[in-house]
Amino acid sequence: MAYNVTLIPGDGIGPEISEAALRVIEATGVNINWEVVEAGEKVMAECGTPLPDSVLESIKKNKVALKGPITTPIGTGFRSVNVALRKALNLYANLRPTRSFEGVKSRYEGINLVVVRENTEDLYAGIEHMVGDDAAESIKIITRKASERIVRFAFEYAREEGRRKVTAVHKANIMKCTDGLFLESARKVAQEYPDIEFEDRIVDNMSMQLVMKPELYDVLVLPNLYGDIVSDICAGLVGGLGIAPGANIGDEIALFESVHGSAPKHAGQNKVNPTAIILSGVLMLKHLGEKEAADRIVAGVARVLKEGKKVTYDQGGTASTSEMADAIIAAMQ
Repeated sequence: MAYNVTLIPGDGIGPEISEAALRVIEATGVNINWEVVEAGEKVMAECGTPLPDSVLESIKKNKVALKGPITTPIGTGFRSVNVALRKALNLYANLRPTRSFEGVKSRYEGINLVVVRENTEDLYAGIEHMVGDDAAESIKIITRKASERIVRFAFEYAREEGRRKVTAVHKANIMKCTDGLFLESARKVAQEYPDIEFEDRIVDNMSMQLVMKPELYDVLVLPNLYGDIVSDICAGLVGGLGIAPGANIGDEIALFESVHGSAPKHAGQNKVNPTAIILSGVLMLKHLGEKEAADRIVAGVARVLKEGKKVTYDQGGTASTSEMADAIIAAMQ
């Protein structure tokens, strides 16, 4: 069976790490027809926009996409190309698994957490304005529909992955209407999943708990802003954004991406760690039902990181991006 997948190489280091990910994915033997489309800063001069219609059309057609990091050009009217993609494709769930790998320097061991972040509303909806010259106001939108939808996604993910617990994260003690509605929705949905433990935590306490005893937590589900912040905390627990994969998922379409930036100062140097986008490819393969191939890549990544011989500079090695990809492919055999 062949899968049709949209590939957006991205800006800066994007093309290099995307190429590494493609080679690793293709080494599994899974048959993928890649449809390459360009977005971001590099297409502005030609298209007048960082997000041409052709990109959206390709993703809507193929239903699955893998994306490198994109630079949002200044002065285009876009707050973020990534946000625009999520909004245009109704990718309401942001999935950020974080796990420890032997060989990766970190203060913690044995971390295995998943952040499920609501992707469409909250303060990130961008409904804001100036009030006179000396004040600014931003409106926080939380709806019952979106809250129940993201919590149900978290529970379904937990069930499919054999996870033990879902923790809803909020600030309902202060924001009793907005976060109160999110918490109420979470408690309601949790009743549909008696096989999975449910609890809730206030977001500031959750941040402390993650630093003190992250082993107590499993799947976290959060509104948009808290999810953005807490997912970076979780990445910090395991060694940083260089090994943190991500996915944006809707009812019909899924887009998989590394969550770090495009690092334009490193572009073209073939030196950046490709692990994050390779692990994003793992999430993509699992989404396609190719679990065995996904597990082989994870095993290869784990072996290379543990050995520490063919890793990039950020992991204390001297390997290039392509050399690290070669080592992962060899470790998968």
